[in-house]
Amino acid sequence: MHYRVNVIFSKDKDGYYVYCPELPGCHSQGDSFEEAKENIKEALDLYLETMSPEEIEEALNKDLLTTTMEVSVG
Repeated sequence: MHYRVNVIFSKDKDGYYVYCPELPGCHSQGDSFEEAKENIKEALDLYLETMSPEEIEEALNKDLLTTTMEVSVG
């Protein structure tokens, strides 16, 4: 069975940090976007191997909506 998994990438001076909000503790990193993308795919595969089909269905059967907001500081 195939699922869509939401992943969030964050770029800083050291590269990319990426995590999956639906799977607590499932995160990775990479020097480039492509490396981080490959690394999170591997992390997802390993994480999902530890879950039962029912747990996977419950965790990944969510729609996450994201937006960008502008805020003022100071």
